[in-house]
Amino acid sequence: MNPLVTTAVDRMGISEGDLIVEFGFDPRDCDEELRSALAAKCGSALLESDSQEVVDVVIIWWRQDDGDLVDELVDALTFLTEDGDIWVISPKVGQPGHLEPNEIQDAAPTAGLSQTISFIAAPAWTATRLVPRKSKK
Repeated sequence: MNPLVTTAVDRMGISEGDLIVEFGFDPRDCDEELRSALAAKCGSALLESDSQEVVDVVIIWWRQDDGDLVDELVDALTFLTEDGDIWVISPKVGQPGHLEPNEIQDAAPTAGLSQTISFIAAPAWTATRLVPRKSKK
């Protein structure tokens, strides 16, 4: 397995037993090695977007022309446990479908999320972690 992918899955904080749902999967361009590594780390297959499960992690494969990212993020929140993470996996700079950095940065707060980290997760993909903003009481 590619050490880059192994390191990325570790950095994503995936644990054995985590439930992961995946949006935007396209067999023509998603990184199969990253998907396999995620499934191996959590110990089960990634759930499809039509699942009704509450999950620990949402993976969103997102490309420039995929539509409205805010809508996708809001939909993803309905699946997420209170302390879960959303990972937007987008093409790296120079790859077809690449996003400008501000696209995720601008969409996150509108959807009630905060961006935390971003790193290269696979040879052609970048991972960006989004977490729900905590309400102030």
